[in-house]
Parts: sequence; C-alpha cells; structure tokens
Amino acid sequence: MKQTSVLYSYAEKNYRKMFREPEGNLHWPYIVPGSVYSGSLWDWDSWLTNVALEQFVQEDIRSYEQGCIKNYLEQTDPDGRIPIVIFPTKTEPDFAHSARETNIHKPCLAQHAAFIIRQQGGDAGWLRPYFPALRRFVEYYIRCCRHKTGLYFWLDDSRIGVDNDPCTFYRPDKSSASILLNCLMYRELLAVCYIGECLGEPTDRYRREAETLKAAVQRHCYDEKDGFYYSADLNLRPIDPQDPLHAGAPRHWDCLLQRIGTWSGFLAMWAGIAEPEQAARMVKENLLDERAFWAPCGVRTLSKYEKMYTVRPSGNPSCWLGPVWGIANYLVFRGLVRYGFDETAAELAQRTVTLFENDIRTSGELHEYYDPESGRPIMNPGFQNWNLLSLNMLAWLEHGAAVAEF
Repeated sequence: MKQTSVLYSYAEKNYRKMFREPEGNLHWPYIVPGSVYSGSLWDWDSWLTNVALEQFVQEDIRSYEQGCIKNYLEQTDPDGRIPIVIFPTKTEPDFAHSARETNIHKPCLAQHAAFIIRQQGGDAGWLRPYFPALRRFVEYYIRCCRHKTGLYFWLDDSRIGVDNDPCTFYRPDKSSASILLNCLMYRELLAVCYIGECLGEPTDRYRREAETLKAAVQRHCYDEKDGFYYSADLNLRPIDPQDPLHAGAPRHWDCLLQRIGTWSGFLAMWAGIAEPEQAARMVKENLLDERAFWAPCGVRTLSKYEKMYTVRPSGNPSCWLGPVWGIANYLVFRGLVRYGFDETAAELAQRTVTLFENDIRTSGELHEYYDPESGRPIMNPGFQNWNLLSLNMLAWLEHGAAVAEF
C-alpha cells in the first residue's frame, strides 16, 4: 500500500480517535465509529472497523479488538440477548428493564471474534470463558428469529443497521426475512463452527444449520425473473381449513418475494450463497445498471428505480434510501472478488478510494454517507469507522496483501 496516499496519511493521523478505555458498563478497551458516535460501542461497526484497522495499524491493538467482544459477551442475558449498542451509562436495548421484544446485536459477533482469532493464528484461548455466552447468543436467533421457511426475520424495524430499508422499515413485527439478516446469519453460523474447532468444541449442529439456511435463501430469496436476491415477506394470514372462501385451494407458499432493489441483495455474493450463474446475472443485470445501483461514486444503497429513492440527510434513522455508504461499497466489492469479477471490483475500489480522498482533500475529514452522483458528503464529519476499509480495497488494487473479514 502506498504510504504516501491521502487515505493512508489520514488514517494514520486519525485512527487512535476511535480507541476508548474502560468506563462504566464497558469494562474493557473498545473501538468506536467516530463523529457523533464517539462514546459508544456498536455491533457491526466495531467488527468492520476492526477489519480496516488490521490492514494498516502497526501497533498491538489486541486489547481493543478483544475488548469489543468481551464487553458484548459480558452483557449477554440468560436468554442469549445482547444489546446493539453499549454506552458507559446504559445499553440499548435495555433488556433488564423492558419486556418489549425487539432486535438484538446483529449476527456478526462470532464473525468478529473469528476474524480476531484467525488474525492471531488460531489462538482462541482468550475467548474460551465467553464461548458459552456466544453460543447462547446464536441459539437465541435460532430459537426466536427463525421462520418455518428456514429464513430468519427481524423482530421489529429498530436498529437493523440499514435503518430505513423499505423491506423492514415501518413493516409489521416479525414480517421481514431480510436478505441482509440472512446473509449475516449464514456467515455467523460458519464463524461459530470455526471458533468451536479452534477450542475443540463440537459444532456440527451449527454447520447443518448453516447449510439449511443457505438452501432456504436460495429457494425463497432468489428471483429468476430479475436475476437478483431479495428480502422475503412473511406477513401472510394463517391457513384456515374451515374458511369457505379459501379451503378449496389454500396457498402453498409460506412467503413472498419483496421485489425492492436494495444493495444488500448483493450480500448473497459476499456470503457465498449465490450460485455462480446467479452472481453473473446479479452483476450484469443489476449492479452495472446505471439507472439502478451503479453510480459515479459507487453503489447506491437503494435502486434509483424505486419510488422511495432519495438522497438527503437524516439521523435516527440514517438514510439508506440511495446514498453511497462505505460499508455497502466494500461488501459489494468483496462479493465481486469472491466470484472472480475482478475488473468490476477494481472499478468499484477505485471509485471508493477517489470518493474518500476527494472528501479528505476538500473537508479534511470523512463523512458517514455521500451523494452517489457528485460525491458530496451528506452527514457527520469525522466518521471513520468502516470507511477505512477503503484501505483494504486499495491494498487489493495494488496487488498487496488485503486483509478480509472472516
């Protein structure tokens, strides 16, 4: 990696702003996203920021990496629920003081732990005391968030990561078999298997769960007409055999495709769920369509064909209805690399690097998300987080050793 690059110089100068020492609920050192999120530990943010830091940081940061995992697993309740965000003085959700059934930490905690273990040559000893809590976490998803189709669903529309994804946002509870959630869950199950192998623990069950989930996603979420993976709608009335209007031909399907073009459909490539011929159609017919996802600055988070498409500043929820996000560019890039679409991967990597370097030159900072056409930063200067994954993309572009998530 060119250490004189604008991105590298910025990252070297600023990355320590994301490190925090133990305080209050957070008993271990940890990593924050930066900007307005500078005092809190977030689930998938800490995971992917860690992947970025391992690309270029020379100092020993194991205490901060492992601390993210330990802080979360210490907050695991008897049911296996873990908060999404931990502040020094509170957690959200606060399961101890609320009976409301709501989303928990996204299924990326085992992936984060597996990434750290792999970076440390398979040394999982530090995680051994916490492995029972990690298993309870995964079991909660299996027990409470799995539909009879084999797909997993969000419990509600709060803090799903892609905040206002129309496939989940303002929809009924437990109705959204999000493609993002299911792809994350597939990789999470595989990560638990890897950790178990490192610790000498039996994990065959989780491998079977992973294969079952992969088959369910392929069956229920791929659309042959569009050549794309979609979320699924589970909000169907139950079959009543006594209903005189329906009894003669009750439905034989358990879910419906949500044909809404979101960037997270490409996670079927990132996760390794898509068949090669499906991936080829996804790239040719969807990703590279400039009226849909392919923009001068990367991947639109919502297809421009969708009536909900908009690019505007918003927080709580953040806007995922079209703006370019660093995480979306990066995970789509990783899917392209996995399936051998190197030319397209290189173009996406270059667009991402150019976007961020232009922002640094102009404003001196990175931002949370951007206008897909002009590259204009939209919100939250000082947001480093997964934007630094552009350094992993740059290393790959330069044919260097590119660190990748588990």
